[in-house]
Amino acid sequence: MRVGSTPVGQRALRVFRIVFPVLLVLWVLLVLYPNPLKLAVSLHRLASPQVDPGAVESLASSLPSEPADIEKAVLETLPYRYDWQAYSMPWYYPTVSEALEKGRGDCKARAIVLASVLEAKGIPYRISSSPTHVWVDYPGKEQNSAENPDVGLYDIDPETGDRSWHFPRISIIGSFRTFWHGFWDPMPALRKVLLLCGPAALAAVRVLWPRRMQGASSSGGTAPPA
Repeated sequence: MRVGSTPVGQRALRVFRIVFPVLLVLWVLLVLYPNPLKLAVSLHRLASPQVDPGAVESLASSLPSEPADIEKAVLETLPYRYDWQAYSMPWYYPTVSEALEKGRGDCKARAIVLASVLEAKGIPYRISSSPTHVWVDYPGKEQNSAENPDVGLYDIDPETGDRSWHFPRISIIGSFRTFWHGFWDPMPALRKVLLLCGPAALAAVRVLWPRRMQGASSSGGTAPPA
């Protein structure tokens, strides 16, 4: 027998309404990150990048000594790929070993490998982040629209451990477009379907369940057996 508009059904509906936002968040999180620990680890690595000169020892020995030339070589070694394409996640901060093993990656992978090579060669550097980009500053680095102090949000000096925050001067619309281009376009089709259909189904249940109970009440209370 279905619960219809019985007290059990009403309590179940109240519970569903309370947990509805949590269910939405969990659905989106698990679609994007089947292993949510990957997101937590990435946030930790963003705050404390794991520079590893030992992992790039052989690579560093084959590279020139000028930091600009080193950066060019690292970018060639790691062709740009979005995190969806490299790690099947929308945003992931890899270790140096992971980046080298994949042989491709986005700005975070390139930055952590470049920083490791610079450290292995004893060249000073800073790791900088904007809302949409991570890069490495070093003496003599040429600035561009994506890599300059004005757009920076967070800097780390690995030598001193100093961390500094800034208010970035960026275009909110431009930053959103950059984010969306890397988030939605390369997302696998199945993930897109799951991301859209799950919340839609939950929303439909939230709307239709009370109407069904109201209909059961107006027709005499408890619904007939199924």
